[in-house]
Amino acid sequence: MVALSLVGIGSGNPEHLTLQAIRRLESADVILLPRKGDEKTELADLRREIARDTLSTSPKIVEFDYPVRDANTPKYLDGVNTWHDALADIWAALINEHCTDDSRVALMVWGDPSLYDSTLRIADRVVAKGLTLEIDVVPGITSLQMLTAAHAIPLNSLGNAVQITTGRQLRDHGWPDSVDTLAVMLDGLCSFQHVLDTPAEIFWGGYVGMPQQVLMSGPLAEVSDQIIAQRAQERETHGWIMDIYLLRRTK
Repeated sequence: MVALSLVGIGSGNPEHLTLQAIRRLESADVILLPRKGDEKTELADLRREIARDTLSTSPKIVEFDYPVRDANTPKYLDGVNTWHDALADIWAALINEHCTDDSRVALMVWGDPSLYDSTLRIADRVVAKGLTLEIDVVPGITSLQMLTAAHAIPLNSLGNAVQITTGRQLRDHGWPDSVDTLAVMLDGLCSFQHVLDTPAEIFWGGYVGMPQQVLMSGPLAEVSDQIIAQRAQERETHGWIMDIYLLRRTK
């Protein structure tokens, strides 16, 4: 049976790798390494550097191109499901080509495989296609942890709830009445603009945990335009951006 390890690597900073992550990668026969287009070559480069400079062994590196999700699919989840099926097909083909029945395969997952990441769902689809896998997960430092550490703030306010959500949910449904703190991920449209009438602070970070990390914080209504401008500038400079932010009610 092929053993598939989904290994959380944080932001790609080698100092964020746990000993468990390093050992699991070192024990792999094959590491599958995704390439996400020319704009995000830096992400693939960081994974290559980890394999080259951090590991004491030299597993076989098999690179593959990520399929592009069709953003024009009328129903969002239909587009995501089609995209996940395409990825499952690629994984299954690569495992069949490069592995034997007792091979150990690893995938380096940005952040942690359990927090707004689909590698576990894709692995389940590979199994559903008839490939027998033994799946295990090595947790990694999440972007949310890196954000709160960078701003030196606790995740929650005293005795109050936290909700982890997406930009799409914030735009479509607004700020839930019973929630004091919102952690917003996967937001390419600066959706905090839709809740400017809520008295709140924002703690924003781009490339958290990476050398080019940039942070901004303050009253939401006062700094929102600055964050939008900074985000656009960073994306123009680097060709891509990964960001996350925390919103906290102030009244």
